[in-house]
Amino acid sequence: VLWIVAALSIIATGITHTLRQEVRMMTQARQQVEAQALGDGAIQIALQAIVASNQPVRQVVQTEITYRGVAMRVQIMPLNGLIDINAAGLPLLERLFAIAGGLPSDAAQAMAQAVVQARERRDERGRSQRFEAEEDLLRVPGIGYDLYARLSALLTADLSGSGRVNPMAAPVDVLTVLAGGNTGLALQIATSRESGQVGVNVSALDGSLLDTSITRLVRAQALVRMADGSIVRISRSVDFNASTRDGAPWHTLRTSTDVEPANRKNS
Repeated sequence: VLWIVAALSIIATGITHTLRQEVRMMTQARQQVEAQALGDGAIQIALQAIVASNQPVRQVVQTEITYRGVAMRVQIMPLNGLIDINAAGLPLLERLFAIAGGLPSDAAQAMAQAVVQARERRDERGRSQRFEAEEDLLRVPGIGYDLYARLSALLTADLSGSGRVNPMAAPVDVLTVLAGGNTGLALQIATSRESGQVGVNVSALDGSLLDTSITRLVRAQALVRMADGSIVRISRSVDFNASTRDGAPWHTLRTSTDVEPANRKNS
């Protein structure tokens, strides 16, 4: 009888533990869905404000938006402030892999050449097989998830421009790549830009990598803090040049959602 009681107790304890885990997972999943809906709402409000202003986004814009009683930070960034993996030249790609990726010089050069070869490979119709999304870099031999994770926030696959970068729209990590790894210079440019200084001096950057043209392609990102302290990051790449059938004055190219755990330091 005692053995039977002990066995039943163990079974009951295991079932209780499993149920608690499932409840915790369901609660977390529900909170993430709610956070994504809130972030999407905040992004919609930010995009509507841009349309109403009838002014192009020339540099990174940060704003605080409250939606349904939740305050969120929303960032709007022109996509030409990122590195275009479909058009960036070998020198820029080499810097990307060496500085942001942390690869030795020889390995960075080889990886940059592998990316160019992958995007120039022809399909059966003779067309270049461009990257449809940033995640397509994982198909390039030698690029594992760890390397991709270090680079993903600096990249875009949605531009079809010069392959150069607009320093007025570039985040600090991209500016650091343009500055050859000089973090101090990158921070100086970012600080001057964000303070509203007219005529920010970018002459110390390699001019062959720069393009100050204006684009109507942007990345909108909302950060939503959850109850456990983790951050849900919702991103949308948006084209203001194209409207949609439902009447929205922009076209969403792609969306993504990821969660940053509470124990990581947030920027």
